[in-house]
Amino acid sequence: MVKQLITGTAVVLGLASLANGLFMLVAPESWYWSVPGVPVRGLFNQHFLRDIGIQYLLMGVAFVYGAVDSRYRLLLWWLPTAWLVGHAIFHVWEVAVGLCGPQYLIVDFAGVTLPALISLGLVYGHYRVRGKSNQPSPVAP
Repeated sequence: MVKQLITGTAVVLGLASLANGLFMLVAPESWYWSVPGVPVRGLFNQHFLRDIGIQYLLMGVAFVYGAVDSRYRLLLWWLPTAWLVGHAIFHVWEVAVGLCGPQYLIVDFAGVTLPALISLGLVYGHYRVRGKSNQPSPVAP
């Protein structure tokens, strides 16, 4: 049951990442104006947004493929998790050094912090489930 919840969550996170990346590639200016907090962080840069869109596509593929193929799951999930956590830490740093106000931690939560926390949960959950399945079976007396 837990394993299905973990892989199902990875598929949802992966599909959301794929959709976000596709949106960034196909309509970067629409993406820029529709995501709360983005326009106050800097001027529109189509090239930069499309670069990040490619990153989101790759993360989406990693989460979905990791959900399908458990042999490489830990690596496939760690790589996008590292990026998402680094991205969330960067947003906290922006507030800490005064580049933007603390209200942006709330504005950014759903799109920045929550995916990082979910991906950390996926990696931890998979590690725990995998660790339990690798335990030797108790021998009957």
